[in-house]
Amino acid sequence: MLARSCLRSTRTFASAKNGALKFTKRAASSSSGSAAEASPLRLNIAAAAATTLAAGSIAWYYHLYGPTANAMTPAEEGLHPTKYPWVHEQWLKTFDHQALRRGFQVYREVCASCHSLSRVPYRTLVGTILTVDEAKALAEENEYDTEPNDQGEIEKRPGKLSDYLPSPYSNDEAARFANNGALPPDLSLIVKARHGGCDYIFSLLTGYPDEPPAGAVVGEGLNFNPYFPGTGIAMARVLYEGLVDYEDETPATTSQMAKDVVEFLNWAAEPEMDDRKRMGMKVLVVTSVLLAMSIWVKRYKWAYIKSRKIVYDPPKDGPPTRL
Repeated sequence: MLARSCLRSTRTFASAKNGALKFTKRAASSSSGSAAEASPLRLNIAAAAATTLAAGSIAWYYHLYGPTANAMTPAEEGLHPTKYPWVHEQWLKTFDHQALRRGFQVYREVCASCHSLSRVPYRTLVGTILTVDEAKALAEENEYDTEPNDQGEIEKRPGKLSDYLPSPYSNDEAARFANNGALPPDLSLIVKARHGGCDYIFSLLTGYPDEPPAGAVVGEGLNFNPYFPGTGIAMARVLYEGLVDYEDETPATTSQMAKDVVEFLNWAAEPEMDDRKRMGMKVLVVTSVLLAMSIWVKRYKWAYIKSRKIVYDPPKDGPPTRL
């Protein structure tokens, strides 16, 4: 009797324990399910909060500093140049070749005494600025080193169309010595190397005032120009009225000479502009045709799929199916 009652109590305890375990598992599964259902919501809220924070930070930075990083003071950055309507910057326009020829003349007679064009060979001038005979005659005015002869001596020869325009100085030290320690930059890529491009160079050449404004501090040996960073530039004003006699009798005003030489320097930095624009137009035309053809092919291939009709055909009445 005692053994039977003990066995009955043991069974009751085991059943109670199993019930408790099942309840615990069910509760755990329900809690995990609710947690799994709530986790995507938390993730969406966290992603939205992070995106809002990032967008707000960017907007606040843009509000404080603008789209570009500026210098500490306007004087250190330089006066921002005016935006001029350069014709050659339009998509379907090219350089004014008369202006290029005048600009090359300004460079030779004014700028070439200090600045070089070491990346421009004589052959690139042919057909754009000079004729073949003019380019050959210009190249022959300068002498270049030849290959060493049998005695190891390097002789001089007249220039050829394959030679590059010579530098006014033999090395950088000689250039600094002749310009009070300042090194005149090479003008081959000056339009691409300066922020503002043509606008900056034109404003720099025409921005020399007769006298520095009151309160402006200009260092010794420097000249005041508001467009140059720091407002103190070693190069003095070089363009004056009537400084150059143009072949086509164009009035050689300061702004005209600056415009011509800036356009020439832009050509020197980008002589392939005409080819690039021509190729760009070809690419736009071809890609437009291919886009139209791809749209037509897509509509043709998917027409029967998008226009098909799906009809449900229910089974006919018959004897019941035995399971």
